[in-house]
Amino acid sequence: MTTFSGGKTIYGASLGILMLDTRFPRIPGDTGNAQTWPFPVQYRIVRDASPENVVLKDPGALLDRFIVAGRELVDSGCDGITTTCGFLSLLQSELSAALDVPVATSSLMQVPMVAATLPPGKRVGILTISPDTLTPAHLKAANVAPDTPVMGTAPDTQFARAILRDLPEMDFAQCREDLCTAALNLTGAHPDLGAIVLECTNMVPYADDIRRLTGLPVYSIYSFACWFQAGLIPRSFPLNLTDARPR
Repeated sequence: MTTFSGGKTIYGASLGILMLDTRFPRIPGDTGNAQTWPFPVQYRIVRDASPENVVLKDPGALLDRFIVAGRELVDSGCDGITTTCGFLSLLQSELSAALDVPVATSSLMQVPMVAATLPPGKRVGILTISPDTLTPAHLKAANVAPDTPVMGTAPDTQFARAILRDLPEMDFAQCREDLCTAALNLTGAHPDLGAIVLECTNMVPYADDIRRLTGLPVYSIYSFACWFQAGLIPRSFPLNLTDARPR
């Protein structure tokens, strides 16, 4: 008879996602749409963590609420925590210390890793929802070089307005145009780019459009969280060969 050890409440959903408190629509590809993920995830909403309070203000004022929600995810069975906003890099060290599991707050944390893959003379560019409030402190918290090119969507675009004002309706076709325009502005201003990292988790549905338009690799919270999950629950491989030739 074989026995197994437990210790969790929920099994098979090791990635926990701390959600901003929002009402704007989230299509597949968005971190907040569970259909985005090729594996089960768990969510907790951090009350009052609106896009305005996190992106345009100081998310540190909500740190205690993020910790409480993160601990709820860990208690329910999550072995790693991520979030739905790249600006939460500011809380990386505090959440890592408080939750006692691996924490990946921001897609910006990929920038050094992506930079290491590029050929000499090429560097990473960051596409953000709010270039005016993405500060050197956000970059430093994610170990991003301070001279990394950063560009974003203008405040009056459909993409930025709908998310930062938390509007209940969005024109996704126009959002695609907004992101493609921003990407072309970024690559036009910095022809030495070898890859793009999307700061905003709501940009993921447009990553392929940006890649095809610019010809550059595009990394996002989706690529980061999938890498993160691959370590939380590594794929199990059979210890046998199914295509071996007979001797």
